[in-house]
Amino acid sequence: MVKGLILTNTLKQLPGPKTRNSMTRNPQLSKICLVTLSLGKGGAERSCALLSRMLEKQGHEVHTVILIDEIDYEYAGKLFNLGKFKTKMDTLSQRLWRFKKLRKYLKENRFDVVIDHRPKNDFPREVFYDKFIYRRIPRIYVIHSSLQKNYFTAKPGKMVDIYNKNLANVAVSMCIGNNMQNLGVKNIELVHNAVDPAWGKTKSEIPENLQNGNYLLWYGRIDNSVKDLSFLLESFQLSELWKTNIQLVIMGSGKDLQKTKQEASLLDCREHIVFLPFTKNPFSIISSARAVVLTSKYEGFPMVLIESLSLGTPVVSLDIISGPSEVIKNKKNGLLVAGRNSKNFANALRKICFDEDLYQTCKSNAKNSVTDFSMENIGKKWNELLQTHLKAVK
Repeated sequence: MVKGLILTNTLKQLPGPKTRNSMTRNPQLSKICLVTLSLGKGGAERSCALLSRMLEKQGHEVHTVILIDEIDYEYAGKLFNLGKFKTKMDTLSQRLWRFKKLRKYLKENRFDVVIDHRPKNDFPREVFYDKFIYRRIPRIYVIHSSLQKNYFTAKPGKMVDIYNKNLANVAVSMCIGNNMQNLGVKNIELVHNAVDPAWGKTKSEIPENLQNGNYLLWYGRIDNSVKDLSFLLESFQLSELWKTNIQLVIMGSGKDLQKTKQEASLLDCREHIVFLPFTKNPFSIISSARAVVLTSKYEGFPMVLIESLSLGTPVVSLDIISGPSEVIKNKKNGLLVAGRNSKNFANALRKICFDEDLYQTCKSNAKNSVTDFSMENIGKKWNELLQTHLKAVK
Protein backbone atom coordinates (compact mmCIF):
# COMPACT_ATOMS: atom_id res chain seq x y z
CA MET A 1 0.00 0.00 0.00
CA VAL A 2 1.19 3.47 -0.81
CA LYS A 3 1.33 5.38 2.43
CA GLY A 4 0.55 9.04 2.75
CA LEU A 5 -1.48 9.25 -0.45
CA ILE A 6 -3.45 12.50 -0.46
CA LEU A 7 -6.14 12.36 -3.08
CA THR A 8 -8.53 15.17 -2.21
CA ASN A 9 -5.91 17.88 -2.51
CA THR A 10 -4.43 16.66 -5.80
CA LEU A 11 -6.94 17.61 -8.45
CA LYS A 12 -5.54 16.38 -11.76
CA GLN A 13 -7.13 18.06 -14.77
CA LEU A 14 -7.04 15.71 -17.71
CA PRO A 15 -8.25 16.81 -21.16
CA GLY A 16 -11.41 15.05 -22.24
CA PRO A 17 -13.50 14.90 -25.38
CA LYS A 18 -15.34 18.14 -26.15
CA THR A 19 -19.02 18.13 -26.93
CA ARG A 20 -21.20 20.93 -28.23
CA ASN A 21 -23.10 20.85 -24.94
CA SER A 22 -20.02 21.14 -22.75
CA MET A 23 -18.71 24.05 -24.80
CA THR A 24 -21.77 26.20 -24.16
CA ARG A 25 -22.89 25.46 -20.60
CA ASN A 26 -22.02 27.53 -17.55
CA PRO A 27 -19.25 25.63 -15.69
CA GLN A 28 -20.84 26.58 -12.39
CA LEU A 29 -24.08 24.73 -13.27
CA SER A 30 -23.62 21.43 -15.05
CA LYS A 31 -25.97 18.89 -16.55
CA ILE A 32 -25.07 15.59 -14.92
CA CYS A 33 -26.14 12.00 -15.50
CA LEU A 34 -25.66 9.41 -12.77
CA VAL A 35 -25.62 5.78 -13.92
CA THR A 36 -26.16 3.01 -11.37
CA LEU A 37 -27.51 -0.54 -11.23
CA SER A 38 -30.49 0.52 -9.12
CA LEU A 39 -31.59 2.76 -6.27
CA GLY A 40 -32.42 -0.09 -3.93
CA LYS A 41 -31.07 -1.98 -0.93
CA GLY A 42 -27.27 -1.68 -1.35
CA GLY A 43 -24.82 0.83 0.12
CA ALA A 44 -23.46 1.89 -3.28
CA GLU A 45 -27.00 2.46 -4.50
CA ARG A 46 -27.85 4.49 -1.40
CA SER A 47 -24.77 6.66 -1.87
CA CYS A 48 -25.74 7.31 -5.51
CA ALA A 49 -29.23 8.39 -4.46
CA LEU A 50 -27.66 10.75 -1.91
CA LEU A 51 -25.31 12.11 -4.57
CA SER A 52 -28.27 13.05 -6.78
CA ARG A 53 -29.68 15.10 -3.91
CA MET A 54 -26.33 16.71 -3.08
CA LEU A 55 -25.68 17.74 -6.68
CA GLU A 56 -29.16 19.13 -7.17
CA LYS A 57 -28.79 21.15 -3.97
CA GLN A 58 -25.56 22.60 -5.43
CA GLY A 59 -27.62 23.84 -8.39
CA HIS A 60 -26.80 21.22 -11.02
CA GLU A 61 -29.35 19.57 -13.28
CA VAL A 62 -29.31 15.90 -12.33
CA HIS A 63 -30.57 12.84 -14.19
CA THR A 64 -30.23 9.28 -12.89
CA VAL A 65 -30.25 6.16 -15.07
CA ILE A 66 -30.95 2.82 -13.38
CA LEU A 67 -30.47 -0.53 -15.12
CA ILE A 68 -32.60 -2.58 -12.71
CA ASP A 69 -36.14 -1.58 -11.71
CA GLU A 70 -35.51 -1.29 -7.98
CA ILE A 71 -36.10 1.98 -6.11
CA ASP A 72 -35.96 2.21 -2.32
CA TYR A 73 -34.07 5.42 -1.65
CA GLU A 74 -35.05 9.06 -2.03
CA TYR A 75 -33.39 10.67 -5.02
CA ALA A 76 -33.48 14.07 -6.74
CA GLY A 77 -33.83 15.11 -10.36
CA LYS A 78 -35.08 13.13 -13.33
CA LEU A 79 -35.09 9.33 -13.47
CA PHE A 80 -34.65 7.18 -16.58
CA ASN A 81 -35.57 3.64 -15.50
CA LEU A 82 -34.15 1.23 -18.09
CA GLY A 83 -35.11 -1.63 -15.78
CA LYS A 84 -38.73 -1.05 -16.77
CA PHE A 85 -37.88 -2.42 -20.21
CA LYS A 86 -36.32 -5.63 -18.89
CA THR A 87 -38.31 -8.86 -19.34
CA LYS A 88 -37.98 -12.31 -17.79
CA MET A 89 -36.72 -13.64 -21.13
CA ASP A 90 -33.85 -11.17 -21.37
CA THR A 91 -32.25 -12.00 -24.71
CA LEU A 92 -29.09 -10.55 -26.20
CA SER A 93 -31.12 -8.56 -28.71
CA GLN A 94 -33.21 -7.07 -25.88
CA ARG A 95 -30.09 -6.07 -23.97
CA LEU A 96 -28.64 -4.43 -27.07
CA TRP A 97 -31.93 -2.59 -27.59
CA ARG A 98 -31.72 -1.21 -24.03
CA PHE A 99 -28.10 -0.18 -24.61
CA LYS A 100 -29.18 1.74 -27.69
CA LYS A 101 -31.88 3.48 -25.69
CA LEU A 102 -29.28 4.48 -23.11
CA ARG A 103 -26.92 5.80 -25.79
CA LYS A 104 -29.76 7.76 -27.37
CA TYR A 105 -30.75 9.22 -23.99
CA LEU A 106 -27.18 10.37 -23.30
CA LYS A 107 -26.78 11.92 -26.75
CA GLU A 108 -30.14 13.70 -26.79
CA ASN A 109 -29.61 15.23 -23.34
CA ARG A 110 -26.06 16.34 -24.14
CA PHE A 111 -24.73 15.88 -20.61
CA ASP A 112 -21.63 17.69 -19.40
CA VAL A 113 -20.53 14.56 -17.55
CA VAL A 114 -21.65 11.04 -16.70
CA ILE A 115 -20.88 9.79 -13.18
CA ASP A 116 -20.90 6.00 -13.34
CA HIS A 117 -21.47 3.96 -10.15
CA ARG A 118 -21.80 0.49 -11.73
CA PRO A 119 -19.57 -2.42 -10.74
CA LYS A 120 -17.13 -3.19 -13.54
CA ASN A 121 -16.49 -6.92 -13.50
CA ASP A 122 -16.80 -7.85 -17.19
CA PHE A 123 -14.11 -6.54 -19.53
CA PRO A 124 -15.95 -6.89 -22.88
CA ARG A 125 -18.91 -5.02 -21.42
CA GLU A 126 -16.67 -2.21 -20.21
CA VAL A 127 -15.07 -1.92 -23.65
CA PHE A 128 -18.61 -1.60 -25.05
CA TYR A 129 -19.41 1.20 -22.59
CA ASP A 130 -16.11 2.90 -23.41
CA LYS A 131 -16.35 2.66 -27.21
CA PHE A 132 -20.12 3.00 -27.70
CA ILE A 133 -22.27 4.02 -24.71
CA TYR A 134 -19.97 6.79 -23.41
CA ARG A 135 -18.22 7.67 -26.68
CA ARG A 136 -17.32 11.38 -26.75
CA ILE A 137 -18.99 11.99 -23.37
CA PRO A 138 -16.85 13.14 -20.40
CA ARG A 139 -17.17 10.69 -17.52
CA ILE A 140 -16.24 10.01 -13.93
CA TYR A 141 -16.16 6.49 -12.49
CA VAL A 142 -16.89 5.89 -8.78
CA ILE A 143 -15.25 2.85 -7.19
CA HIS A 144 -17.26 1.47 -4.28
CA SER A 145 -15.51 -1.82 -3.49
CA SER A 146 -12.04 -2.87 -2.38
CA LEU A 147 -12.38 -6.22 -4.18
CA GLN A 148 -10.32 -5.63 -7.31
CA LYS A 149 -12.27 -7.91 -9.66
CA ASN A 150 -15.47 -5.93 -8.97
CA TYR A 151 -14.06 -2.80 -10.63
CA PHE A 152 -11.06 -3.91 -12.69
CA THR A 153 -12.45 -7.15 -14.19
CA ALA A 154 -10.14 -10.09 -14.88
CA LYS A 155 -7.93 -7.80 -16.98
CA PRO A 156 -6.90 -4.99 -14.61
CA GLY A 157 -4.05 -3.78 -16.83
CA LYS A 158 -6.39 -3.14 -19.74
CA MET A 159 -9.05 -1.64 -17.47
CA VAL A 160 -6.49 0.91 -16.27
CA ASP A 161 -6.34 2.26 -19.83
CA ILE A 162 -10.11 2.83 -19.71
CA TYR A 163 -9.95 4.49 -16.29
CA ASN A 164 -7.21 6.82 -17.45
CA LYS A 165 -9.49 8.18 -20.19
CA ASN A 166 -11.89 9.52 -17.54
CA LEU A 167 -11.99 13.07 -16.24
CA ALA A 168 -11.56 11.60 -12.77
CA ASN A 169 -11.95 8.34 -10.85
CA VAL A 170 -13.46 8.68 -7.39
CA ALA A 171 -12.38 6.29 -4.64
CA VAL A 172 -14.71 6.16 -1.65
CA SER A 173 -11.91 5.12 0.71
CA MET A 174 -8.19 5.73 1.08
CA CYS A 175 -7.46 2.01 0.67
CA ILE A 176 -9.28 1.92 -2.67
CA GLY A 177 -7.40 5.02 -3.80
CA ASN A 178 -4.05 3.46 -2.93
CA ASN A 179 -4.95 0.24 -4.74
CA MET A 180 -5.95 2.20 -7.84
CA GLN A 181 -2.70 4.15 -7.76
CA ASN A 182 -0.71 0.92 -7.45
CA LEU A 183 -2.47 -0.43 -10.54
CA GLY A 184 -1.48 2.65 -12.52
CA VAL A 185 -4.60 4.81 -12.42
CA LYS A 186 -3.46 8.43 -12.46
CA ASN A 187 -6.53 10.65 -12.10
CA ILE A 188 -7.79 9.68 -8.64
CA GLU A 189 -9.94 11.62 -6.18
CA LEU A 190 -10.92 10.59 -2.65
CA VAL A 191 -14.50 11.46 -1.77
CA HIS A 192 -16.13 9.47 1.02
CA ASN A 193 -19.79 8.52 1.04
CA ALA A 194 -22.14 10.90 2.83
CA VAL A 195 -24.68 10.36 5.57
CA ASP A 196 -28.22 11.67 5.25
CA PRO A 197 -29.08 14.22 8.00
CA ALA A 198 -32.73 13.15 7.76
CA TRP A 199 -31.74 9.93 9.53
CA GLY A 200 -31.43 11.84 12.77
CA LYS A 201 -34.86 13.43 12.42
CA THR A 202 -37.05 10.62 11.15
CA LYS A 203 -38.82 8.21 13.47
CA SER A 204 -39.76 4.67 12.56
CA GLU A 205 -41.57 1.84 14.25
CA ILE A 206 -39.70 -0.54 16.57
CA PRO A 207 -41.03 -4.08 17.03
CA GLU A 208 -42.39 -4.59 20.52
CA ASN A 209 -39.82 -7.28 21.39
CA LEU A 210 -36.97 -4.81 20.74
CA GLN A 211 -38.26 -1.75 22.55
CA ASN A 212 -36.00 -2.34 25.56
CA GLY A 213 -32.95 -1.72 23.34
CA ASN A 214 -31.27 -4.88 24.61
CA TYR A 215 -29.96 -6.00 21.24
CA LEU A 216 -27.05 -5.86 18.82
CA LEU A 217 -27.91 -5.03 15.21
CA TRP A 218 -26.57 -6.10 11.84
CA TYR A 219 -28.26 -4.70 8.74
CA GLY A 220 -27.65 -4.76 5.01
CA ARG A 221 -27.85 -7.05 2.00
CA ILE A 222 -27.76 -10.68 3.10
CA ASP A 223 -24.99 -12.15 0.95
CA ASN A 224 -22.84 -14.44 3.06
CA SER A 225 -19.94 -14.51 0.59
CA VAL A 226 -19.45 -10.78 1.26
CA LYS A 227 -21.02 -10.03 4.64
CA ASP A 228 -19.94 -13.25 6.42
CA LEU A 229 -23.00 -13.65 8.60
CA SER A 230 -21.78 -17.15 9.46
CA PHE A 231 -18.90 -15.51 11.34
CA LEU A 232 -21.34 -13.17 13.11
CA LEU A 233 -23.57 -16.04 14.20
CA GLU A 234 -20.59 -18.01 15.49
CA SER A 235 -19.32 -14.97 17.40
CA PHE A 236 -22.70 -14.30 18.97
CA GLN A 237 -22.97 -17.93 20.04
CA LEU A 238 -19.50 -17.76 21.65
CA SER A 239 -20.23 -14.46 23.40
CA GLU A 240 -23.00 -16.07 25.48
CA LEU A 241 -24.71 -12.68 25.56
CA TRP A 242 -27.94 -14.50 24.78
CA LYS A 243 -27.74 -16.08 28.23
CA THR A 244 -28.36 -12.57 29.61
CA ASN A 245 -31.30 -11.99 27.21
CA ILE A 246 -29.34 -9.81 24.80
CA GLN A 247 -30.58 -10.43 21.27
CA LEU A 248 -28.93 -10.32 17.86
CA VAL A 249 -31.07 -8.64 15.20
CA ILE A 250 -30.35 -9.32 11.52
CA MET A 251 -32.25 -6.86 9.33
CA GLY A 252 -32.29 -7.04 5.56
CA SER A 253 -32.95 -9.19 2.54
CA GLY A 254 -30.82 -11.00 0.01
CA LYS A 255 -30.02 -14.28 -1.66
CA ASP A 256 -28.77 -15.98 1.53
CA LEU A 257 -31.63 -15.06 3.85
CA GLN A 258 -33.09 -18.56 4.12
CA LYS A 259 -29.65 -20.14 4.38
CA THR A 260 -28.76 -17.77 7.23
CA LYS A 261 -32.03 -18.50 9.03
CA GLN A 262 -31.34 -22.23 8.71
CA GLU A 263 -27.82 -21.78 10.09
CA ALA A 264 -29.15 -19.74 13.02
CA SER A 265 -31.79 -22.39 13.81
CA LEU A 266 -29.05 -24.91 14.62
CA LEU A 267 -27.43 -22.78 17.32
CA ASP A 268 -28.06 -22.82 21.07
CA CYS A 269 -28.72 -19.07 20.89
CA ARG A 270 -31.41 -19.41 18.19
CA GLU A 271 -34.22 -18.13 20.41
CA HIS A 272 -32.33 -14.84 20.76
CA ILE A 273 -31.72 -14.22 17.05
CA VAL A 274 -34.35 -12.01 15.42
CA PHE A 275 -34.73 -11.56 11.65
CA LEU A 276 -36.35 -8.41 10.33
CA PRO A 277 -37.09 -7.58 6.68
CA PHE A 278 -35.41 -4.77 4.78
CA THR A 279 -37.04 -1.43 5.55
CA LYS A 280 -36.66 1.98 3.95
CA ASN A 281 -36.94 3.60 7.39
CA PRO A 282 -34.69 1.72 9.84
CA PHE A 283 -33.81 4.82 11.85
CA SER A 284 -35.38 4.02 15.21
CA ILE A 285 -34.26 0.38 15.08
CA ILE A 286 -30.66 1.54 14.55
CA SER A 287 -30.72 4.34 17.12
CA SER A 288 -32.20 2.05 19.79
CA ALA A 289 -29.61 -0.72 19.35
CA ARG A 290 -26.84 -1.18 21.87
CA ALA A 291 -24.40 -1.30 18.94
CA VAL A 292 -24.32 -2.00 15.21
CA VAL A 293 -21.92 -4.71 14.07
CA LEU A 294 -20.04 -5.32 10.81
CA THR A 295 -18.29 -8.58 9.88
CA SER A 296 -17.84 -8.24 6.11
CA LYS A 297 -14.97 -9.89 4.28
CA TYR A 298 -14.54 -6.71 2.26
CA GLU A 299 -16.27 -3.38 1.73
CA GLY A 300 -15.57 -0.08 0.09
CA PHE A 301 -16.70 2.52 2.58
CA PRO A 302 -19.38 0.91 4.77
CA MET A 303 -22.45 3.14 4.92
CA VAL A 304 -23.77 1.27 7.97
CA LEU A 305 -20.92 2.63 10.10
CA ILE A 306 -21.43 6.33 9.40
CA GLU A 307 -25.22 5.94 9.44
CA SER A 308 -25.19 4.25 12.84
CA LEU A 309 -22.75 6.70 14.37
CA SER A 310 -24.78 9.64 13.04
CA LEU A 311 -27.70 8.29 15.10
CA GLY A 312 -25.57 8.04 18.22
CA THR A 313 -25.13 4.27 18.10
CA PRO A 314 -21.63 2.84 18.70
CA VAL A 315 -20.26 0.28 16.23
CA VAL A 316 -18.24 -2.92 16.49
CA SER A 317 -16.42 -3.90 13.31
CA LEU A 318 -13.74 -6.18 12.04
CA ASP A 319 -10.79 -4.09 10.89
CA ILE A 320 -11.14 -5.17 7.27
CA ILE A 321 -8.94 -3.71 4.57
CA SER A 322 -11.11 -0.81 3.43
CA GLY A 323 -13.32 1.60 5.32
CA PRO A 324 -13.72 0.88 9.04
CA SER A 325 -10.37 2.33 10.15
CA GLU A 326 -11.26 5.61 8.38
CA VAL A 327 -14.42 5.90 10.49
CA ILE A 328 -13.87 4.12 13.79
CA LYS A 329 -11.57 5.47 16.49
CA ASN A 330 -11.03 2.40 18.63
CA LYS A 331 -12.61 2.73 22.08
CA LYS A 332 -13.71 6.28 21.21
CA ASN A 333 -16.78 5.75 19.02
CA GLY A 334 -16.68 1.98 18.70
CA LEU A 335 -14.45 -1.07 18.61
CA LEU A 336 -12.14 -2.21 15.81
CA VAL A 337 -11.30 -5.90 16.00
CA ALA A 338 -8.12 -7.10 14.28
CA GLY A 339 -8.20 -10.47 12.52
CA ARG A 340 -11.15 -12.69 11.67
CA ASN A 341 -11.20 -14.53 14.98
CA SER A 342 -14.65 -15.33 16.36
CA LYS A 343 -13.46 -15.50 19.98
CA ASN A 344 -11.95 -12.02 19.73
CA PHE A 345 -15.06 -10.65 18.09
CA ALA A 346 -17.22 -12.29 20.75
CA ASN A 347 -15.13 -10.59 23.44
CA ALA A 348 -15.64 -7.23 21.70
CA LEU A 349 -19.40 -7.80 21.69
CA ARG A 350 -19.26 -8.54 25.42
CA LYS A 351 -17.23 -5.37 26.06
CA ILE A 352 -19.67 -3.08 24.28
CA CYS A 353 -22.53 -4.67 26.23
CA PHE A 354 -21.02 -5.00 29.70
CA ASP A 355 -18.35 -2.27 30.00
CA GLU A 356 -20.61 0.68 30.75
CA ASP A 357 -17.83 3.28 30.88
CA LEU A 358 -16.56 2.19 27.46
CA TYR A 359 -20.08 2.16 26.06
CA GLN A 360 -20.92 5.65 27.32
CA THR A 361 -17.65 7.02 25.92
CA CYS A 362 -18.38 5.55 22.50
CA LYS A 363 -21.99 6.69 22.57
CA SER A 364 -21.16 10.25 23.58
CA ASN A 365 -18.59 10.57 20.78
CA ALA A 366 -20.61 8.83 18.06
CA LYS A 367 -22.47 11.72 16.36
CA ASN A 368 -19.61 14.21 16.37
CA SER A 369 -17.21 11.62 14.96
CA VAL A 370 -18.95 11.60 11.56
CA THR A 371 -19.52 15.33 10.94
CA ASP A 372 -16.93 15.22 8.13
CA PHE A 373 -19.26 12.86 6.26
CA SER A 374 -22.28 15.17 6.29
CA MET A 375 -24.13 15.75 3.01
CA GLU A 376 -23.12 19.40 3.17
CA ASN A 377 -19.39 18.65 3.40
CA ILE A 378 -19.37 15.80 0.88
CA GLY A 379 -21.59 17.81 -1.49
CA LYS A 380 -19.06 20.65 -1.47
CA LYS A 381 -16.24 18.22 -2.29
CA TRP A 382 -18.19 16.87 -5.24
CA ASN A 383 -18.95 20.38 -6.45
CA GLU A 384 -15.28 21.39 -6.25
CA LEU A 385 -14.26 18.22 -8.07
CA LEU A 386 -16.74 18.86 -10.89
CA GLN A 387 -15.85 22.52 -11.31
CA THR A 388 -12.15 21.73 -11.44
CA HIS A 389 -12.32 18.84 -13.90
CA LEU A 390 -15.02 20.21 -16.17
CA LYS A 391 -12.83 23.23 -16.88
CA ALA A 392 -10.83 20.84 -19.04
CA VAL A 393 -13.75 20.29 -21.42
CA LYS A 394 -15.73 23.55 -21.21
